[in-house]
Amino acid sequence: MADHFEFLRPHRRRRSADRRPARDSRVAVIGLGRFGQSVAAELMRRGWDVLGVDADVGVVQKVGEELTQVAAADCTDPAALAQLGVGEFSRVVVGIGTDLEASILTTSNLVDAGVAAIWARAATRQHGQILERIGAHHVVLPEHDMGERVAHLVTGRMLDFIAFDSDYALIKTLAPKVVGGIPLGESRVRSTYGVTVVGIKRPGADFTHATAETVVHPGDVIIVTGKTRAVEMFAELDR
Repeated sequence: MADHFEFLRPHRRRRSADRRPARDSRVAVIGLGRFGQSVAAELMRRGWDVLGVDADVGVVQKVGEELTQVAAADCTDPAALAQLGVGEFSRVVVGIGTDLEASILTTSNLVDAGVAAIWARAATRQHGQILERIGAHHVVLPEHDMGERVAHLVTGRMLDFIAFDSDYALIKTLAPKVVGGIPLGESRVRSTYGVTVVGIKRPGADFTHATAETVVHPGDVIIVTGKTRAVEMFAELDR
């Protein structure tokens, strides 16, 4: 065992090559309770590299075969985070639940380490306000934000994600290049990508319904519906 942590699974879990995101694909999930495991599992399903960390060795051993890499560590100790290299991750999810002190100290350590995007679970709205004040970029209330939804938002291309059924979803995202500058009816989004653009919001304007004559411009926010995998792939298209 190292001074501050122990890697319980030092090798990487092999992923399908066709699911590898083109950009930085690493996410650390600290706190592997029900919420943390849900986020980590969905991230793995979407092809991301996930480092799972928890102070409980038993919990880490339980989920070790499901994640890219796992470690038992007390992340309230900045030295443990440094040895894990968490500061090199661009995205970290703090899934610590009822231990408010551990949640706050861990989040503060991540802010000090310069992590670019920190998603922190809050047990209460007051807890969430504290997390925001110390520098968390996104605060999650699990009763409103389930693990699957948070995992989709953590990956960076979706502004919102709502699952309506086991295989159908609605997302809010920035318009990709493939729909820019021409009427939606001519872009053939539905036949090519299997999704439907149902709403559009231009900078400084309200959301309006999208029609076949609607022309989408760079910077527009659009609402898209379709099969879950289809909207996931659509959200990954170049901006």
